[in-house]
Amino acid sequence: MRAMTGKNEKKRTAGRTGYATASASAALTTLLLAAGCGSEASSGAVPEGWGTLKTPAVTVAHPAAFEPQSAGERSKYNAAAATLSDESGTIGMITVQLDFTDADSVEEAAIGAEAGVALGSTLGKQEEIKVSGPDGDEEARQVNFEFTQKDSGAGAAAGTPGGTLDPKAGTRVAGVIVAGLDADDRTYAVRIDAVKGKLSKGDLKKIIDSITVK
Repeated sequence: MRAMTGKNEKKRTAGRTGYATASASAALTTLLLAAGCGSEASSGAVPEGWGTLKTPAVTVAHPAAFEPQSAGERSKYNAAAATLSDESGTIGMITVQLDFTDADSVEEAAIGAEAGVALGSTLGKQEEIKVSGPDGDEEARQVNFEFTQKDSGAGAAAGTPGGTLDPKAGTRVAGVIVAGLDADDRTYAVRIDAVKGKLSKGDLKKIIDSITVK
């Protein structure tokens, strides 16, 4: 292919730049509208009225409707957890796991966390994201997944490591894992599971944005 030179090249480049800028602006506007707010949430910020799950290595905010579990209530595999419930039972859960596998990179940490997703789930690709850290942004990986509830109660485990959801069989559940390494290069994973439609995209984004690694 012949390379463009002179005015034609400059015109084509300017056109591409203008299109990319317009597209990025439109995408950002759509994202903000979907989140139900007028500006991006600050990394590591806790929205007003929300609670916080605190562990020695990671903190994460949760909507007020989520109830934190005490050490006696949560699974031994979870350093912190909070649940969302309605008349049908537990329909959402946020968990934090620490040092759950040996890993030398954030990619390996995410792969280790993916192992806890139920068989038969639809698993997305790892996405590079940033979370708040002690010296600025820290690299992490986000993995999205979905599965269909096969049963209810503790016997089914609902695909959630160290916890259960209680929707009736056939209910679709969506989940997100954010995994990486803390300041001591130990693995962590923040996982959010919820029956589809029970956790808004805006609140999900705020939960992810609130993650802070120590």
